[in-house]
Amino acid sequence: MSSVDNSSATGIPAARPGSDVPFFLVMGGLSSCFVLLIVLLLLADVMFVSLDDFRVALATPQYWSAFRITLITCSVSAILSVWVGTPLGYVLSRYRFPGRWIVDTLVEIPIVLPPLVLGLSLLIMFHLRIGGWQLEEWLREEVGRPVTFQWPAVILAQFSVACAFAVRTMRVTFDQINPRVEDVARTLGCNRGQAFLQIALPQAWRGMIAAGTIAWARSLGEFGPILVFAGATQMKTEVLSTTVFLELSIGKLNGAVAVSLLMVVLAVVVLLVLRLVGARLTA
Repeated sequence: MSSVDNSSATGIPAARPGSDVPFFLVMGGLSSCFVLLIVLLLLADVMFVSLDDFRVALATPQYWSAFRITLITCSVSAILSVWVGTPLGYVLSRYRFPGRWIVDTLVEIPIVLPPLVLGLSLLIMFHLRIGGWQLEEWLREEVGRPVTFQWPAVILAQFSVACAFAVRTMRVTFDQINPRVEDVARTLGCNRGQAFLQIALPQAWRGMIAAGTIAWARSLGEFGPILVFAGATQMKTEVLSTTVFLELSIGKLNGAVAVSLLMVVLAVVVLLVLRLVGARLTA
């Protein structure tokens, strides 16, 4: 016996779906606005500089030193951000404890805090004298290396902001992982540490790659805290972002744009590598 069509049973003709063209026009038009803006910005930079400007930039030892320091410090900052952000994101996602909202708020302060204020706070923290004790002097005497206006200050300034983004990313990642599997593992004899390492962490590797990517990209664009806390000493603490500022401050606009495009190329290469790694792991 064939089923009876609802439209014939009720006497009301079934509604026909309309055309999808207006939907795609609206969604595509709105979506393309931001993409078009980025393309126009890149085209403006490319059309502004010449090949001679790039040759000069590539032949300048100062730029190569800033490029090397940027690559090293951003990578170290991203690794540290994932290393710290993963357990902190897991704790904020899985557990409810007194003062949790305070910790959650403190973690996100570097995201909303003005960069110059963050750099100034780092500078004050290392040079504030409390009862005759100063952190910078203690590090110089005990460790043998100061931090302020040295290359470790670059990493710390980048890490202070990048880790907040890594924590947020990892918390969202663990929120999307069902904790029931970890509970079952604990009933079978695993402790919490084993359940985290053997159950939760393997499922969170995509979030870890995303957190590392965001942390690296945020470290690359960091400027204010680095300038205040680490300075912009050539061949020592100067990174690409501060190089752009220094070139602009002396009126070398072509050099600043050339370095900016080098930053774009560096960011694209690193993002493509991380995407290929993620795709390979998925396969």
